[in-house]
Amino acid sequence: MGTREEELAADLQRIFRATADAVAGSPANELIDRVTAHLGPLPGVMVVTRSWPMWEHANIQRGVDAYLAEHGTSVGWFGIAGGQRSHEDLIGMLVTARKQGTFELGSVDFTTTAIGPDDATEAVQLGLVGTSAPGGEPVLLAIRGANPQWGQLECRLEVLATSRATATEVRDRVERLMAEHDVLRGQVLAFGTSENRGNDLLTFLPRPTLGGEEVVLPDGVLEAIERHTVGIAEHGERLLAAGQHLKRGLLLHGPPGTGKTHTVRYLMGRMPQNTVIILTGMAMRFVAKAAELARRLQPSVVVVEDVDLIAQDRSYGPGAHPLLFTLLDAMDGVGGDADVTFLLTTNRASELEKALADRPGRVDLAVEIPLPDAAGREALLHLYARGLKLTADLAPIVAATEGVTASFVKELLRRASLRSLALRPDEEIVVGDEELATALREMQDARSALTRSLLGSSAAQ
Repeated sequence: MGTREEELAADLQRIFRATADAVAGSPANELIDRVTAHLGPLPGVMVVTRSWPMWEHANIQRGVDAYLAEHGTSVGWFGIAGGQRSHEDLIGMLVTARKQGTFELGSVDFTTTAIGPDDATEAVQLGLVGTSAPGGEPVLLAIRGANPQWGQLECRLEVLATSRATATEVRDRVERLMAEHDVLRGQVLAFGTSENRGNDLLTFLPRPTLGGEEVVLPDGVLEAIERHTVGIAEHGERLLAAGQHLKRGLLLHGPPGTGKTHTVRYLMGRMPQNTVIILTGMAMRFVAKAAELARRLQPSVVVVEDVDLIAQDRSYGPGAHPLLFTLLDAMDGVGGDADVTFLLTTNRASELEKALADRPGRVDLAVEIPLPDAAGREALLHLYARGLKLTADLAPIVAATEGVTASFVKELLRRASLRSLALRPDEEIVVGDEELATALREMQDARSALTRSLLGSSAAQ
């Protein structure tokens, strides 16, 4: 508690300030005081705004932080309290605050946003900070995060200065710093749709790490795939110098369950510096955004799985072209000198062949991922038996599994392991002739026909 004299002095100060505000025709407002003390009177303030999708929030924060590190902080972060902040633009809130006092000085609003599959950072949801332009003029930077609940689907950077040229210069510098500190670069990203009004989402996924011995394909197939993807990436500069293009389209085709997705996952690990953008299911409608990101974040890979599903998708309305044409247009729009790989997979290449042939150059290598031959099935048995003690004679199993997929072999080893555990629950998991043969009989039984179909197997009973 202060003394009586201190309380009286504070009361007098409030009276004098209220009188001055009444003469000026507007109520006292600390928010306006904070802004005008740095920039000058509001009528002379210009605002330049740039908006981004909501997944760029962390990049905006990084760009602003880097700018403040360069030019210093003249006025610490502050926020805005009161009113319907989600529905008002910044200059509108300031004008309303000056005239009506609806908005007041408040604390900064923060939110948490992802910057990796297991990492997140704190970012300003609504706040302003004072700094200076490269030429020394005072400026305020404001960050406005997206608010999907209220229909605000974009993040915004707003720069307040006494001239539009100054504000634009500062905004452009923040954008360059965002590019230098881009949190999306080198990540594995997947487009999707949120449960909240179907809004766009971009999520981070861990990068797979598979060794070459874990990819079982016929001789020469994996080598051809790697030459067209990893090889071009490794020799990009020399290829460009020789007048060759870097953009490439690779189509992996074959029956379900043969290892197309597995091969894609292997390639993700083989190119650890590449940004990977994955489109599956309903997310394929974001193909144009994915191509734009791929150009920006190159070297990059755009993965479109089960591309045959969009060959007849006319989800953009009656009379619209299939979504496949949108994909092909996006592939064509990426310049030949861009280090971007479009990696497509399909179970039904026949449904794509005409569309791809009518637009040559989008896909320049198509590789079949076939059902495993005898050597491949034996290699798969050894691969999926890692961690087990495999004592069975594999020759009869290999002979009896012609026409099965890699997925079938993987499930076969799991069922044999479960049988071993049921017989010897306290011992090491040993998969011998009995366990493997019993599991195979179970999977080849007539009652398991649907299971075999779901595993992609075309094998007879």
